[in-house]
Amino acid sequence: MAAVWAIAAGVYARQEPKPTDTAGAGVSSVKAPEKLESLSAAEFSRLVRELSEEGGFFRSDNFTSNETAYLTVVDTLRQKGASGGAYLGVGPEQNFTYIAKIRPQIAFIVDIRRQAIIQHLMYKAIFHLSPDRVQFLSRLLSRPLPKDKAPKPNASIQEILAVFGQAADEKAYVTNLAAIRKTIEEDFQFPLSGEDPRYLEKIYNSFRNDGLDIAYRMEDSRGGYFPSLKDLIVQTDLNGKLGNFLATSEDYDFVRNMQRKNLIIPVCGDFGGKKALRAVGDYLRKNGLTVTAFYTSNVEQYLFQNDAFTAFANNVRTLPINDRSLFIRSATGRFPHPARLPGHRASTLLQLMTVFLKDFDEGSYNQYSDLISIHYIAPEKAPEKAPEKQ
Repeated sequence: MAAVWAIAAGVYARQEPKPTDTAGAGVSSVKAPEKLESLSAAEFSRLVRELSEEGGFFRSDNFTSNETAYLTVVDTLRQKGASGGAYLGVGPEQNFTYIAKIRPQIAFIVDIRRQAIIQHLMYKAIFHLSPDRVQFLSRLLSRPLPKDKAPKPNASIQEILAVFGQAADEKAYVTNLAAIRKTIEEDFQFPLSGEDPRYLEKIYNSFRNDGLDIAYRMEDSRGGYFPSLKDLIVQTDLNGKLGNFLATSEDYDFVRNMQRKNLIIPVCGDFGGKKALRAVGDYLRKNGLTVTAFYTSNVEQYLFQNDAFTAFANNVRTLPINDRSLFIRSATGRFPHPARLPGHRASTLLQLMTVFLKDFDEGSYNQYSDLISIHYIAPEKAPEKAPEKQ
């Protein structure tokens, strides 16, 4: 394995973009609107339901990300021209930061767990009910704002976080949960059925109980330290700059506006399944949209373990992409990745999607370590601008 990492350090520079044939099957019943400026609540609800597959299993509730290096690729994304188009992602809140940086026209969050879809509907409701970051965190954590010293909407994120160290308020929790459920079912026209109400209560209760200390956790006690929500919010990029979607009003407002326009759509689906990714691709193609970035976290590690990686690659082949479309990955493994930066347990990497398909067709990916070692793009600081002449 160590030899693989050593070879990998010099491989990524040899990437050569190659267009790919993106024609693929989708769900024929999904009809595209004439203009994709916003979606009605009925259309949003229909897409969530019709594009989704049956829910599957994952070993963690995954209420928050565990990837502290998620901002290290922000400069590189910018240098690669990752802007606009369509964003695809998986997992919880880290998607909002990538959406804020990429500024896509539409986003789909595809996760195998039904509970994850309910969590994103919870987030969507909180965005709708919260005009600013201060109110967003107040509702998310069931912690009312202090009447005499509530931070202003444009306050620094450090000032905002400082007021949420108190215990949760039971009355606020009950009132907010009722408002969130009402918003999902009435405003979003998405009926909560089966286990959905239990999932919603479980998720919201976890944020109430743990507050800013809520963190990724696995079903057993293995795994060691994982960053808290507060840790993730105050992470910085390679230039030492805050970058979480809650760090600035501008980024929060962009994500909130997309949520209010119903353009961040959660879908229950297996990356190696027969429906969800292909249906998303079909919808994008009908709207004339191309995938700008696809954040996969480390899901491909599990696809290899479950013999579903080939099915995933074939699903990727059906997405509308171009020679600038990028994967965003969190590279984990038994041995440190050569691109791993000090202070982080994993590395966040990019890869051109056309290069991925070329390598796959050539049989380059026999195991997960191959995928994260071959033709990756490492995080890189943006070159400093020369001072302007006076």
